[in-house]
Amino acid sequence: MSLLAGLDEAGRGSVIGPLVVSGVLTDQTGIKELRRIGVKDSKLLSAKKREKLAEEIKIIVLQYASIELSPVQIDKAVASGVKYRRLNYLELEAMAEIAQMLRPSYLFIDPCDVSPQRCVNEICAKLLFHVDVICEFHADRTYPLVGAASIIAKVQRDKTISELRGTFGDFGSGYPSDKKTVLYLENSLRQNGELPQIVRSSWLTVKRLRATIQFLQQT
Repeated sequence: MSLLAGLDEAGRGSVIGPLVVSGVLTDQTGIKELRRIGVKDSKLLSAKKREKLAEEIKIIVLQYASIELSPVQIDKAVASGVKYRRLNYLELEAMAEIAQMLRPSYLFIDPCDVSPQRCVNEICAKLLFHVDVICEFHADRTYPLVGAASIIAKVQRDKTISELRGTFGDFGSGYPSDKKTVLYLENSLRQNGELPQIVRSSWLTVKRLRATIQFLQQT
């Protein structure tokens, strides 16, 4: 019996909170069940639907796993400045770690790099077993396994974000496109001069805010 795994992430573009990488493992029967319950790319589903499907997915699949990459880890990778060893590489390391846990015969992923083949090479180089890797853009829309992984990742990230809001205040979604998030960052910098560790300080949004506030304070 061939075992198949799908990997995907949630929160890559966020300026607040972790990037969550998740994977699911199942067989052909499980894939049919994932199709039956309507698994698709998490971004095409409402929060309520994602939560419902996540519970069903966990029952259907043989195994699932997630890794949270913290803002501190992300900032360290971005700050390294080493080509091909920044955020993409950090995400690929997490994908390889999950793949090693699941040990599938076939692995389906949505590339986190402009080069799908580079993703395949990096992941395979880190694994202690052989696996056939299918790496395609928009794999979360094409393969139910990747869609299922995207749902698990998104639901876990949403849960973590909700917990962080309870501790650090309402910062909105955590994405740079969210005005509430940007206002939270601006207020934090104005009031404290620094940002909590839940913020990815290496993000361009933060750098621009810092520069603007410093300029205004000097004039």
